Amino acid sequence: MAVEINNESGVEVDDEALQRLALHAFDFLNVHRDAELAIVLVDEGAMEQLHLQWMDEPGPTDVLSFPMDELRPGSDDEPTPPGLLGDIVLCPQVAIAQAEAAGHSTLDELLLLTTHGLLHLLGFDHAEPEDEKEMFGVQRDVLVGFALAERKRTT
Repeated sequence: MAVEINNESGVEVDDEALQRLALHAFDFLNVHRDAELAIVLVDEGAMEQLHLQWMDEPGPTDVLSFPMDELRPGSDDEPTPPGLLGDIVLCPQVAIAQAEAAGHSTLDELLLLTTHGLLHLLGFDHAEPEDEKEMFGVQRDVLVGFALAERKRTT
């Protein structure tokens, strides 16, 4: 799997944890290991420009996803073919504020946002209540599984 992380935000981020999360999510969702994913971290000004340009909404947001090859989750028998999954753009400054409001770490917020962005790249959405329930359930399962794997890795 090719996961490229480019931090242009000016905020120190645990790139290796984001990489491990992406690998975990790929395995969980049966995405081929040769699929390509880019994670870009930008400051509030850059995120505000992207948010306005692509969503026509003012102000910075926490995460944006830009799918490329419209890949979808695979199955145990047939993983997603290799291809360009797309780009996830994160804004650590927004994540910091959200983490404080939620009472957890900035890393936990960035892991949540990365998972959320990855699911959007794979076709998940939360516009309708039924879709939201499905997406947020998969998001929870990915994050819980990753947390367990991280505990095993560090013990």
